[in-house]
Amino acid sequence: MSSSNKKPVVVYGASGYTGRLVCEYLRELNIPFIAAGRDAARVQAVMDKVPGIETADYQVVGVPHNVDALTELFQGARAVCNMVGPFIKHGHEVAEACLATGCHYMDTTGEQDWVLEAQARWGAKFAQKGLLLSPGIAQMYTTGEIAANLCLETPGVDTLDILVLWKGFPTYASTQTIFTILKAKWYYLEQNKYVEWAPGASFEVNVPGQHESALALPWGGTSHPVWFKDDPRVSNVKVAGGVFSREVMKSVVATQQMVEEKIKPLPLAQQEAALADIAASVQASMPPRENPRVNISLDSVYASGPLARVHCVIHGNCNYKQTGLLQAWAAASLLQQPPRRVGFASACQAFGHRELLGALRSFGLAMEPVLTVHR
Repeated sequence: MSSSNKKPVVVYGASGYTGRLVCEYLRELNIPFIAAGRDAARVQAVMDKVPGIETADYQVVGVPHNVDALTELFQGARAVCNMVGPFIKHGHEVAEACLATGCHYMDTTGEQDWVLEAQARWGAKFAQKGLLLSPGIAQMYTTGEIAANLCLETPGVDTLDILVLWKGFPTYASTQTIFTILKAKWYYLEQNKYVEWAPGASFEVNVPGQHESALALPWGGTSHPVWFKDDPRVSNVKVAGGVFSREVMKSVVATQQMVEEKIKPLPLAQQEAALADIAASVQASMPPRENPRVNISLDSVYASGPLARVHCVIHGNCNYKQTGLLQAWAAASLLQQPPRRVGFASACQAFGHRELLGALRSFGLAMEPVLTVHR
């Protein structure tokens, strides 16, 4: 395919659960795209099940995971939605190919170590070319970031206490990521400095809208402390996350303890193999399509300062659909206008938190935020 008639968006890893959803929303937004992955037949089989796919302008391409092949694939495109994780293992090749071809880069990562590494290794290079490098555009990060930014519209707050909960079970790729981050160091932000979480940290959290508490984890530290690190309004950021099911969270806490005691002493290569095996045993198949009456999400942010208190809650549904829409909407925006910030930037920094909220609201994936302000 010549670059003159190239589809403008590439969804790399389109055969996965989230990749398929990104393609669904690109179709709904009427954006032409390439659905790419290592196995073209598998990608095509997934695309064949996308509702209304016969009305989409798309092409399926098989591509090996190396810089040369990806560079050839991305040539002539303008934005890449990377779904191939764990990103700390597979992200650099995609970022390098994006840089070589002038493509904006986005992914759905939940790996704080990848966010930090991408920022350090690729951020300045993307900025020099006027390109966006935006890891972590996903419900578990972006929707909470929207809530945080709504709080920050009130002057005087400098501390963000963020809670992200959702109901459902992680996909295969998400499970791989969850176990990959168990071997990394996790950080929160205190007086604008990174502070390492204690190994095995977990805590009881109060859940807005229900009487029952929940069990949550630092969830790898998340992306938020990195995004707000150099925001002049913010000094402190802590994030708790997890699923509503206490039984699932108990098993994650137990696994976390086992990793500390038995896997971390192993050489790095053996750590990765052991964690991948555990992840595959936990979730080896594609979970069912989300049901909005079952798969709910909750993003709660307490923002505080010496003379201000704000609480924002965003109730939503179908967190993977939220992720798919956020990726597709961001790609569509990049085809229309430059991002608000180039180089390393979060979704809200690149596209605007109220604009992203508008997209979630217009597709029925989020309620109007509940904002309580005390001054």
